[in-house]
Amino acid sequence: MFYTQLQAARKGLVTPQMEVVAQKENISVERLRQLIATGEVVIPCNKHHQSIEPEGIGKALRTKINVNLGTSKDCMDYDVEMEKVNHAIALGAESIMDLSTHGDTRVFRRKLGKECTTMIGTVPIYDSVIHHKKDLAFLTAQDFLDTIRLHAEDGVDFITIHCGITRKTIEQIKTVGRKLNIVSRGGSLVFAWMSMTKQENPFYEYFDDILDICAEYDVTISLGDACRPGCLADATDVCQIEELVRLGELVRRARAKGVQVMVEGPGHVPLNQVQANMEIQQTICDNAPFYVLGPLVTDIAPGYDHITAAIGGAVAGMHGAAFLCYVTPAEHLALPNVDDVKEGIMAFKIAAHAADIAKGLEGARQRDDAMAEARQRLDWEAQYALAIDPDKARSIRESRAPEEDHSDTCSMCGKFCAVRSINKALEEDYIDII
Repeated sequence: MFYTQLQAARKGLVTPQMEVVAQKENISVERLRQLIATGEVVIPCNKHHQSIEPEGIGKALRTKINVNLGTSKDCMDYDVEMEKVNHAIALGAESIMDLSTHGDTRVFRRKLGKECTTMIGTVPIYDSVIHHKKDLAFLTAQDFLDTIRLHAEDGVDFITIHCGITRKTIEQIKTVGRKLNIVSRGGSLVFAWMSMTKQENPFYEYFDDILDICAEYDVTISLGDACRPGCLADATDVCQIEELVRLGELVRRARAKGVQVMVEGPGHVPLNQVQANMEIQQTICDNAPFYVLGPLVTDIAPGYDHITAAIGGAVAGMHGAAFLCYVTPAEHLALPNVDDVKEGIMAFKIAAHAADIAKGLEGARQRDDAMAEARQRLDWEAQYALAIDPDKARSIRESRAPEEDHSDTCSMCGKFCAVRSINKALEEDYIDII
């Protein structure tokens, strides 16, 4: 008999995926099983995704990062997208979300299922229009359900569904006075479908049917935040919080059916509100793993939004977010290229690592302490090896080497190097400067 990770954990069973994750995380298998049983940890791992190297998301585990990729009408090269995928995996991303909105999406999705070793996520509502070749207003609830099943069959490990908004949200958005209304792409499509068809959100109305599909394949549900704030002015408002309350109800319904579930979060949030957002989610959603986009802590940095988002991501992770969706320099501007992908991943690997240190995760600071020792020894090779981006560290130093051959210094300080001087002084050595 097939069990989801959640069902197995509740029955006291340890799955092969749990064993892999426990070893990666340096946590006991029994402790991990208990966290999965309570829903505080998920292991998104579709039974059809044979190439996956499982990862856990949630309490007591390393903060994970997701990379968004996929084709658009203006950028249809699948080879380029696969280059981004392979680049992202090589750089340490734990998850790839295929957000393709054009072309034969199933070809790319199946290729990911065969070759991608990380978790794979999708947003089925995007694909519904493409797969069924119907404009939004002509899609039926059954069309949406059929697309979800298609993604499950193709080996997708988690799906984002925007089932927390209802017809009540339509009037709420009209009256609450948001500056940017709805900026979630999936959320806006659900909102538009409800507005045009005068029907209830199909992802909410037929949530039990979606749970049945997800339980069959062990697809983890990522409850999308359609009303996530798209600017600081809209952060933590009634639209966002009321949707979160509904998502909390859906978390409990999913768990009751043995389906793993996590919750998506903001968005654009002032730095002083990030902690409160994390704590509210944990309370309302019974500690379901929180998956946040950034959050971005200022609205005025197009071209540098990987930095504004990484700042928010580090604070969010410190206060409980388990999964960070990366943001690239191209956010708000264009589809990211390979260089943008790298910049986004590096920024968020730093944010995730900083969060793990702040949370006091066992062993999180070990590499930092090793770096301090390498710097004290002026051991450049060891510093490169420990760096989050060894190639960049090496290229910067070697491209700007000091004029004289001072292997123990760099061109910033030369013989004025503080570490060099102190080392010599403590060894009672002569300290030459001129």
